[in-house]
Amino acid sequence: MSKKMAVLLAEGFEEAEAVVPMDIAMRAGIEVTKVSVSGEESVKGAHGIAVGTDMKLDDLDAADYDMLMLPGGMPGTTNLESTPKVAEAINRMNEKRGYIAAICAAPRILGDMGLLEGIRATVYPGNEGHMKGAAVDMKAKAVADGRFITARGMGCAVEFGREIVTALVDAETAGKVLASIQY
Repeated sequence: MSKKMAVLLAEGFEEAEAVVPMDIAMRAGIEVTKVSVSGEESVKGAHGIAVGTDMKLDDLDAADYDMLMLPGGMPGTTNLESTPKVAEAINRMNEKRGYIAAICAAPRILGDMGLLEGIRATVYPGNEGHMKGAAVDMKAKAVADGRFITARGMGCAVEFGREIVTALVDAETAGKVLASIQY
């Protein structure tokens, strides 16, 4: 049975931070569901690229998934932060002991929620103050610690995808996928 990842897309998300890890995950056989935070059928990213979605946030039951993924970007991250149902989905995944992955500024959401206490993590520079109790590593491109995967930004999207595949499938599969894309 393949693993399942739900990607929360809010208006203004950083396109590459969503699409690159989704592509890598799908190449590894992970079932990816694109979730519209706004409820619209497609969500426009920070640079005007619209991405079609598979479901609305109102219809998401995080317990049906193995991982939640939060792309960053602005105003995507602030739109995630200002949507109470996003926090509900994150809490549901955390209660289930499932994986939570966030890139760029989005890890600050997890930090502000107190979920990164004692966890090694990274975040887009300037957001370190939101990482309550985390062991912040600003040199790492992507960090996996337990059930949490974080990455610094768009330039780290491939490494972020690798950590997602390693967590949900295995390191060998992640390596094969990256080799197949000439990384």
